[in-house]
Formats: sequence, C-alpha cells, structure tokens
Amino acid sequence: MKHFYLIISFLFISLTYGQNSSGDIDGFKLYPNPVVSGKVYVSTSANAPKQIFIYDVFGTQILKTTILGKELNLRNLDAGVYVLRVFENNNVATRKLIIK
Repeated sequence: MKHFYLIISFLFISLTYGQNSSGDIDGFKLYPNPVVSGKVYVSTSANAPKQIFIYDVFGTQILKTTILGKELNLRNLDAGVYVLRVFENNNVATRKLIIK
C-alpha cells in the first residue's frame, strides 16, 4: 500500500510541475539519467544560467541552486526518484531524475 501512495504522489507531482506557461527549453538535455556518479549534466541550446529545483516524490523541495555551466553536483542526495525543474530565460523544463 505504501508503494501505491508513492506512485500516486509522484504522478500528482509530475502533472503539477509538468505544466508550464512558457514552454519547454530549446535543446534541453539531461544526462546521465539515472545518475550513478553523483554528477548530472544539464545542457540547453542557449547555455544560459539555469535555476535548478529538485523535489522528492512528496513535493518537498530538496535542492535549489543556480548553475552557470552544465554540471550539477548531486552527491548529497540519497538514491531515489526526484523531480527536476529547470528555469532558463523564462522557459521551464521538468523531468524525472533517478539517482542510483
């Protein structure tokens, strides 16, 4: 039953955070996903500064940071499933992030 609630919560979070008014970011790439080395790379066509938000499956904000390049250090996060939200130049991209 616990897994059922986690799945429902994740779907709710995905739908809530997945809706945006500005549109997806051009050329958005997130790799590697799943993350195994503690680092993930976020690249876009504009390669402008990006504001990053990471949420757990319950919708709690776990991380808020701004990156100027592509590399995002996630060594402090536990293994699990997260929602990654990236803001760049008034555009938003939301993706599922898996950390092993």
